[in-house]
Amino acid sequence: MANDSSQHDSVTNGNNSNNNQNVEQQIPGYRILAKLGAGSMAAVFKARQLSLNRNVAIKILPKKLSEDKEYVERFYSEGRAAAKLNHPNIVGALDVGEHKGYHYFIMEYVEGRTVDEILKEKGRYSDTEALDIIIQVARALEHAHNQGMIHRDVKPKNIMITTNGTAKLMDLGLARAADDVDAIKSETGRLFGTPYYISPEQVIGNKDVDFRCDIYSLGATLYHMVTGQVPFDAEDSKQVMIKHVKERPVSPDRINMDISFGLCKTILMMMAKKKEDRYGSTAEMIEELESIDFLLEVGEDKTPEIPVAEKGSKPRAPKPKTQKRSFKEQIQKHRAKNETEMPEPVVVEKRDYKTICLIAGLGVSLLLNLILILLLVFT
Repeated sequence: MANDSSQHDSVTNGNNSNNNQNVEQQIPGYRILAKLGAGSMAAVFKARQLSLNRNVAIKILPKKLSEDKEYVERFYSEGRAAAKLNHPNIVGALDVGEHKGYHYFIMEYVEGRTVDEILKEKGRYSDTEALDIIIQVARALEHAHNQGMIHRDVKPKNIMITTNGTAKLMDLGLARAADDVDAIKSETGRLFGTPYYISPEQVIGNKDVDFRCDIYSLGATLYHMVTGQVPFDAEDSKQVMIKHVKERPVSPDRINMDISFGLCKTILMMMAKKKEDRYGSTAEMIEELESIDFLLEVGEDKTPEIPVAEKGSKPRAPKPKTQKRSFKEQIQKHRAKNETEMPEPVVVEKRDYKTICLIAGLGVSLLLNLILILLLVFT
């Protein structure tokens, strides 16, 4: 069964049971098979597209919200945003429209479970498991950012893991063009995002929110995945958001000591308070994540052990930091390390000439004495 945030949490719900009974009749060309989820803004259904004989997901805006122009515009903006993006790690948009007062958005049907659901079941992910998913989502974000779009609501509930392990980024309800001046003006001072994963600049309501807000939210999501808990928690969402602005998160390796040193450092950089201190591009972040993933596979990215000084001994000076190598340089180093070494040539030491002569002379003398003895015995 597919549970999509767009097909699950962030879309939907309330008392739509009466409306749901008539949904099939309101959207011609589709046969409703099951309800996937419901929330505050819409309901999502699994349906069959009759013309192409395939399963799709349909998000439908409740009629009570259809009179609210802002909700309707946001609903259609999600469809337009998704339509601009064509990537294997993003849930694809198929159609958007209205029929007899029902506004609908038809999208790719994804069968699987959200990261949020998996976290509730297993507690947390290992480093390599989390990286496999996060790198896929990061590539989806890179594609969106290259198209001038920012997601603004990256979180575990908006990441679907299909039955074959593919990660799909969902719910573009808060997505907008980074350079949409009208949207920026209308949203100034307003809050968009999810409290547990929202970036500091979104909390403050800055006008210049850019792709780095997605990097922060992805970092907060990765933090949750490898530690099993959100970066900040409090009694209410307002206090949580204040912590995003004012407090540093507890280092992930203090919660889960199995987290590698490199991954811990990367998470904290993704979640830097000032966006200028985060990665300068999504591509740069992906390269760093791939580098850590590679080193974990070959067993080189380990948390450094802290030597314990003996009683009475002076503490050792820390080793100088080595210059950071790029991902390609690290691969080349690993390959060179595993290449078969050529055997060293055998060096024959030259013996002293006089010593050789002496040994030869003794040998000849012994041989002559042996011959002499033999002659005396047989004569």
